[in-house]
Amino acid sequence: MTSPDPIEPKVGEGPLAGIRVLDLTSVFMGPLATVCMADLGAEVIKIESPDGDMIRPVGPGGEDGLGAIFQHLNRNKQSVVLDLKNEAGLNALLRLACDADVLIYNIRPAAMTRLGLGWERLHALNPRLIFAGVFGYSQRGAYAAEPAFDDLIQAASGLAHAVGVATGGPPAYAPVTVADRAVGFYAFGAVSAALYARTRTGKGQRVDIPMFETMTSLVMGDHLYGHTYDPPRGDYGYPRLTARTRRPYKTQNGHVCCTVYTDAQWKAFLALAGRAELFETDPRLKDLGTRTRHIEALYGLVEEILQTRTTEAWREALKPHGVPIFPVHDFDSLLADPHLTSIDFFQPAVDAAGRDIRMMACPSEWSEGLPGPHRPAPRKGEHTHAILGALADTPA
Repeated sequence: MTSPDPIEPKVGEGPLAGIRVLDLTSVFMGPLATVCMADLGAEVIKIESPDGDMIRPVGPGGEDGLGAIFQHLNRNKQSVVLDLKNEAGLNALLRLACDADVLIYNIRPAAMTRLGLGWERLHALNPRLIFAGVFGYSQRGAYAAEPAFDDLIQAASGLAHAVGVATGGPPAYAPVTVADRAVGFYAFGAVSAALYARTRTGKGQRVDIPMFETMTSLVMGDHLYGHTYDPPRGDYGYPRLTARTRRPYKTQNGHVCCTVYTDAQWKAFLALAGRAELFETDPRLKDLGTRTRHIEALYGLVEEILQTRTTEAWREALKPHGVPIFPVHDFDSLLADPHLTSIDFFQPAVDAAGRDIRMMACPSEWSEGLPGPHRPAPRKGEHTHAILGALADTPA
């Protein structure tokens, strides 16, 4: 079976061209959802308070309100400053909402209603509007009014506990804003689905995307495990993920990830190690089920064997057998990865302050092309005059 021909990069409008998004989100989660839409051609208008997105000053470049993290989460967007607690600012937003396709927010719903931006009012104003909220908890539950943020949801969803189980230590957070980003990606999919539904019904709708429920689904999809059944047919935790021997393994000159999974891969791996007979004589290796039950010890076996050769020798030996193996990148070596270099994943750009920066390409590839050139993240209020000026020229 041959691989499909690669998609050659070309400039196009993008699959979401013609969609206007009012982005009332800040920090990580909501801006990730909307930058995905902006990358695919949507017109995303970032509505900021007079103080601006609170993540603007974080990290290098923050002195200009264009901090490193903000740059990646807000490219391809326009920025409009509105004081929504002021009648003029609220009215401007309501007029923008009349022609918008999506309004997405990460303010708690009760606060949106207090601002005069509840679902009922917006739906009456624009029945085709997708009104999407990304916030902590379902509004039907006991935690509806409570605040949430990434670390809290990692703890609440069981993710921090799972990290502790796997490492043999106390509960710990992943060193990535994984809750914000996972929920942001899910919100992007949910909003896109709502837009598709509108093509069939002609109607907009309210979509709530709560962090707690989304991350609980993610974590317990792996770790509900034996408790999927009532009564339980085993313990919590997918053994392949909670095994304390699941980690990058040492070779003679570095560390690698090596995943030996199928029967054929185990046979090839053990043969290369000079232990071919183990596949027939060790009952733990009988099938995927027995390997899963004994995975901690088997990961230990893989670790022991990999220390006998260099990273390069193992990659050369295992490649013909389809055994996945990859050296562990650090952040610096990742920038020089030959695959990413060959597809121009890290791209030079100039930011809104005129500084040279490095941006990342949209990770999906489309045969009809993506929009270009990319617009850098905007200065606070950079597009206020142009967008509100155009609004003033349209009938109320």
